[in-house]
Amino acid sequence: MTPTHLVDPAELAAQERDLVLPRFTHDDAWRLGCLLVDLARERDAAVAIGIRRGEQRLFHCALEGTAPDNDEWLDRKSRVVLRYGTSSLAVGERFRAKGTTFEAVSHLDPARYAAHGGAFPLRVAGAGVIGVAAVSGLPQVEDHALLVDALTRFLTPPCP
Repeated sequence: MTPTHLVDPAELAAQERDLVLPRFTHDDAWRLGCLLVDLARERDAAVAIGIRRGEQRLFHCALEGTAPDNDEWLDRKSRVVLRYGTSSLAVGERFRAKGTTFEAVSHLDPARYAAHGGAFPLRVAGAGVIGVAAVSGLPQVEDHALLVDALTRFLTPPCP
């Protein structure tokens, strides 16, 4: 891993390969959102959480200590995922690997797009990316890690 990377790009690719959902319903969005809220509270993390399927917002929660800016970050990071089909952190890493930044090269309005960690594609087997889960309020690698932890737990079957 070079010093320009915040995280190992191979690790990001493995996360996206492994965290594929069998389906994603409105009820699944609620369950995933509540799991994210529970994990954030366990970590005493002041975050906003958003889950979208396409353009429809299925879940939103802003925990104590967040501000309207966090909602803007959710939207900006989510747009990156929906445009590129990969996590917002992975998109930022691609630009850093080239020795530049997303803002400098993408030609996208930074008021609408942010390639900062904290938005993760909701990929359904056989359907591809159908939505996005996003977190805002922590440093970008921690926002990303919270999502990965929640999706990993969400996909782990309960013990009998």
